[in-house]
Amino acid sequence: MVQTVDFLKEVQPDKSYRLLNIGATGIVSAVHDGVEDLMPAAWICPLDLLPFKVTAVIDKSHFTRPLIEKSGFFGISLPTVSVAKEMMYLGTISKNDEKDKVEKSGAEIFRFPGYDIPFMRGCAAYMIFKLVPEEHNQKTYDLFIGECLGAWADERVFRDGHWIFEQADPSLSTVHYVAGSHFYTMGRPHDVLL
Repeated sequence: MVQTVDFLKEVQPDKSYRLLNIGATGIVSAVHDGVEDLMPAAWICPLDLLPFKVTAVIDKSHFTRPLIEKSGFFGISLPTVSVAKEMMYLGTISKNDEKDKVEKSGAEIFRFPGYDIPFMRGCAAYMIFKLVPEEHNQKTYDLFIGECLGAWADERVFRDGHWIFEQADPSLSTVHYVAGSHFYTMGRPHDVLL
């Protein structure tokens, strides 16, 4: 696993939304009353710029969902190729069925000072959100809204408010879910000038 935590730099609030503009698969994490879970999610999207808000679709069947509803907080991280196997395990196994799924996944967990939300090492970016309660959206559409409290990214792939994957080791690329166990990684840049 490529360690990214040693290279984390705080992302300025007015640039945090850019972390999600690339459409990478995220890992949603939460904790309540000492019980924690992490789950991959592909339907994550920026909603607002300042303050940065996000939407995430989290089905009623997921163990992570009531942890978010009860605690009022959740994290989103963007896994890299280097932790794709651990990410797949977290998405294939439900904590409803296997209480020690996080431990069995091989994911190395850490926390940011001042927060108890678990995060998996080896991700390109990390964000902490406070739940914006919208009961109708949550019950009807499984749609959760969060307001960003803090964001960090690996400076080797995100610097000065921009992704720079073309300058980084390919193992630091984010993964983008297609279907089943099929993912894409970030490709080459292409600038369009007018």
